[in-house]
Amino acid sequence: MREEKLIDRIVNNFFVCDKAQLLEIFSEFLGAVEADQASSIGSTMSRNYETAQVNPEINVLPGNLKDARDSIFPYYWGTDDWSSKLHLENVKGPANYASLVGALACFLKNPNLCVDTYSQRSNELEIKAITTLANLVFYHTESPSGVFTMGGTLSNLYGAKIGIEKVVPRAMQNGIQNEKLVGIVSEAAHYSSQTLAGWLGLGADNLRSIPTDRSFGMRVDLLEKALDEAWNAGCKVAFVMATFGSTDAFGIDNVAEIQEVLKCKAEEHGVPKPQLHVDAAVGWAMCFLSEYDLHKNPLGIDEAMLKMVARIRKSTLALQYADSITIDFHKMGWGHYPSSAFMVNKREDLSYLLRTRESMPYFCEAEYGRDPALFTLECSRPGIGPYSVMASLNGIGLRGYQALVLHAIEMAQFAREEIDKLDYCKVLNPKNTGPNVIWWVLPKGRNAESIHRRLMLGELDEEERLGYFTEVKRLFDKRSDAMEIGRDARISFTTSTGHSPHGIPVCAWKAVFFNPKTDRSVVQRLLRSIEEL
Repeated sequence: MREEKLIDRIVNNFFVCDKAQLLEIFSEFLGAVEADQASSIGSTMSRNYETAQVNPEINVLPGNLKDARDSIFPYYWGTDDWSSKLHLENVKGPANYASLVGALACFLKNPNLCVDTYSQRSNELEIKAITTLANLVFYHTESPSGVFTMGGTLSNLYGAKIGIEKVVPRAMQNGIQNEKLVGIVSEAAHYSSQTLAGWLGLGADNLRSIPTDRSFGMRVDLLEKALDEAWNAGCKVAFVMATFGSTDAFGIDNVAEIQEVLKCKAEEHGVPKPQLHVDAAVGWAMCFLSEYDLHKNPLGIDEAMLKMVARIRKSTLALQYADSITIDFHKMGWGHYPSSAFMVNKREDLSYLLRTRESMPYFCEAEYGRDPALFTLECSRPGIGPYSVMASLNGIGLRGYQALVLHAIEMAQFAREEIDKLDYCKVLNPKNTGPNVIWWVLPKGRNAESIHRRLMLGELDEEERLGYFTEVKRLFDKRSDAMEIGRDARISFTTSTGHSPHGIPVCAWKAVFFNPKTDRSVVQRLLRSIEEL
């Protein structure tokens, strides 16, 4: 009898929707968000991992929803939501509130996108979201497909795995065994390529890194050479992973040219064409500009920006030549984590990942026509991706996303132009079209342009080079120590920008203009903080 009463109490407190109490608790969370946004960002709040580890906690007796709230609220309060316009550190921005509406709807129903029986119409929503995004990035493709994943690394892993299956049939069943496999990436590629190569059994040492040019794009002439060398050595090239918007400099590889080289070279050597997978986790949002009307110019952008949009359109339209692609909607889609997607240009490519129903009796009801459990790495996939995507896309709209992307590009371009006015500064990606800016700050009196030119020509000896790089880092640290809370933007530092002249990794300051609230006053204050050094 006592147990029945306890069960009734638990059910009433935790499995019956108490709308009033939930709204009260959610209102408290929103109050904390408002307080966060009204204050200025400062240094990262202190954390004590040792205390957390030695003080695990489970209440002995059942409580209520407010006990649940109290157990996590201090950590919620101590977590940054990246809403401040002073956040310029990296490829992360604030999540939009249309995405929150989608996420809340998802959490209330809690679908698992593995099979229809676990997700029902949420599975339908995933198909709709994937097709919408695929038509945006592949530009009206015929039979796209794909799935949402837990992050860009996993999405890249899917592309690499399809490539392995194409050159080593039945590797899923038999393993790679004694095959000599390689994958090819650019030197500006995200480090996830190392991760997936290790996890797939290819081995990180079997990745070939292709140098980039000054625009941080893969050198296609050197790709051709690497393909010849690999095939002549008896290796099988499983994939070439191009980058569309590198993390530091926003380098963009020429996808159309790379695909043409792969086709021609594979035919020349009489081997299967490697999978051309594009890591567009950062840069995919440029595709919102693919259909921007340059003549009507509905957003009234200036002539210089119109020329930049024309360049962007040329690069985004080349994505239709990719075999597969990774996008992160939680980056420049301003959605909630995790909203990554892996997409194939042709649905039949997913067949390389298929398992039989007999091998997974737990999901014996799975249908080959759709159920992702038959080909996904995960058995449990949250629905937040499609809910966040569709709510955001249809809340903000195409024109709204065009405005957001253009604002990010305009702020970055304004920063480049202002920084380059200082003789002791040098922007390292002056012609790149994205929201990322990387640059040097040297002591006043140095001619940064001259020093950079000598570096490119290989005229700096090691002692000079290390001296200049040390100055760049020292001044970054000096600014960080002198930052005024509430006034100075938080930026970051990279030790390798993705272009290594004469094999030398180049360091730089970095600012990423993902936050729609960031305006010219933030950039102007950034310039003053540099001058004050």
